[in-house]
Formats: sequence, C-alpha cells, structure tokens
Amino acid sequence: MRIRATVAAVTGALALAAFAAPAAHAAPATPYTMNVSFSNLKIASSIKVGTTSKVSTTYSYTLTHGTDVKATAADFYSDAYLYRGSFADPSATVEGDDFATCKVVTSTTLTCTGTIDVYPSDGDLTAADAGKWSLAAEATAFNGQNPSKPDYSKVGFKDQGGMGTTSLLRYSKLTTDASPEPVKKGKTITVTGTLTRASWDYNKYYGYGAQSVQLQFAKKGSTTWSTLKTVKTDANGKLKTTVTASVDGAFRYVYAGVSTTAAVTSGGDAVDVQ
Repeated sequence: MRIRATVAAVTGALALAAFAAPAAHAAPATPYTMNVSFSNLKIASSIKVGTTSKVSTTYSYTLTHGTDVKATAADFYSDAYLYRGSFADPSATVEGDDFATCKVVTSTTLTCTGTIDVYPSDGDLTAADAGKWSLAAEATAFNGQNPSKPDYSKVGFKDQGGMGTTSLLRYSKLTTDASPEPVKKGKTITVTGTLTRASWDYNKYYGYGAQSVQLQFAKKGSTTWSTLKTVKTDANGKLKTTVTASVDGAFRYVYAGVSTTAAVTSGGDAVDVQ
C-alpha cells in the first residue's frame, strides 16, 4: 500500500532514529501538536473493490482549529484515511491520491472533502484486507518550512483516530439462466447461475462456494420479486435448481453478501410459459 506523504510517517522514523542514536547525540526534533480537532467524518458504509479498475470513494469531515493555526496557508495539508489494527501502530492504511480540499466556514472551522483511492491491480489489497476498517483524519502545517528538509520543531501535526468504520469488500458477480424457453405450463424449468468474487491476490474472479443465494421470481409486467427458495453454490460457485412452470415471468438470483464480500443481484431471465 502507498505510504501517506505526511509528517505522520516521518514522526515514526524520527522516533526510531532517536531510540537508536548514541546517548551523546541529541534526539531529532519532532513536530509539535497542533490545536486542531476533527469531527463528522463521513464515508460510505462499504467500498466495493474489483480486480483491475481504480475505486475512489468520497469522504467529508469538519476541521476545527485554534486562532493560532494558519489553516488556509498553502503549506497546510489535511486528509482522512483508513487503518487497521491500533491507531497508534496500524497494521495497514489506505489513503487517497491527494490531500483533502478544505473550505472556510467560520474563522476557526473548515469543511474538508477528499477521496480514498484504491488500485487493486497495483497490489494495494490482499484477501486478508477484506472486512472492516477504522477511520482517521490528520493535518500538517509546515509553517513556511521546506517540506523536503524542515525543522520539525516548527512543523505542526495532529491526527485523530476512532472516527468511525467502513468495510472494504470484494466485488461479486452473479448470473442467472432459466431454461428451456419457451416452456409448457406444468413442465420443469431449470435455473442455473454462477456466483464469483474478486481475488485481490491474483486480480481475477473465482467461483465462491458454499454460499446461500435466493432464487426470486417476478410475473411478467410486475416489478415485485418474490423469493421461491434458497440455493447453495457448489465448490465452484455454481447454482442449479428446478421449479415448475406456471406463468410468464422472470427469474433472478440474489446474494446478500458477507462481511468480506459485496451483495449482488443478477439480471432477470424471462421465460415464456405456453
């Protein structure tokens, strides 16, 4: 995963340098804690990620700062990100390509918006990353310092975790095929389908086995779908069941999803009953 281009990453390196330095050498300076807080961080409850296409999800939050903070300065940066594990020592993070865009609301309040950007084909995620993630926000003020070689004692930084959760979900696909068509009333209709989900490790879709999927039916001309039965996928994600032909209509499969995999509804397959 990409590393956040902020002082958050730098402070960890400085701490390690200070720990490893001989006692005769002074510890390197670290950023001071800025008078900044974050609230109302909002993002989609889940983010569905496939195998190749970039996925961007918008977030927004409120940034409140003291009168001593130059939050509108060109070298003031803020953003939100996802993390796993403890906030102080996350096992992984997911960020956006750019910092958030912040607009002034009052003399001490900004509203900020940005995106979380995921590139599955670049190896941003593995299967183990599917599931719930925590939300955090951060801000950095360089205060005129050269970002490539700053005096960190003059750089302000503040981050805040535990601001909510979202889920990174493996994108899923589902098909339905009802046959024969047309079919005589009272005869058997076989409804097949396949449930697949994205593999972030191999950037392909594979059959998802042992999953419960609902078979639904809607009469011709109706938009109301009724559940006929629940069918389980085989080891390769395949579905197959039979029903008795009664009236014209369409069949579809519906998968409710799990904590790691997105819900999906197939397109309907119409059958003419004669």
